[in-house]
Amino acid sequence: MNISIVVDGDSCPVKAEIIELASRFGVHVLMVSSHDHVLQQSEGVSVIQVDRGQDSADLYIANHIAKGDIVVTQDYGLAALVIAKSCQALSPRGEQYHTGNIDYLLERRHFQAKARRGGRYSKGPKPFTDEDRTQFKDMLLKLLQEMQENVQF
Repeated sequence: MNISIVVDGDSCPVKAEIIELASRFGVHVLMVSSHDHVLQQSEGVSVIQVDRGQDSADLYIANHIAKGDIVVTQDYGLAALVIAKSCQALSPRGEQYHTGNIDYLLERRHFQAKARRGGRYSKGPKPFTDEDRTQFKDMLLKLLQEMQENVQF
């Protein structure tokens, strides 16, 4: 397969799972993070470090992905760019971003930010669980299997 798994690596809790599944399918992994985070380069895994700017990793990813790549990110804005470039977007919890849900997610993010600016505070994200990790692995495995099947035809 001539695709890559590109990871918004600053706060990704499933790096080991990505590397494991990518190596099974012979897929290259590109981890992108700021200089604040140290990521290990290994066989089949490239690491790119970008400036500390808020959107530096997102902009690097958006400018270096190719059609068919799988991007793992928690950022809805980046996910929208990924979808527009005909790539797959997946959250570390295993949620697949697509044209049917990304507008809603972006709108919800906007209203939550607006509420925070108005003095309302939320509890923040729920803790990452083993169930989240399993759901992510299952979804990434499914995407890789689908891509492998499409390449064979």
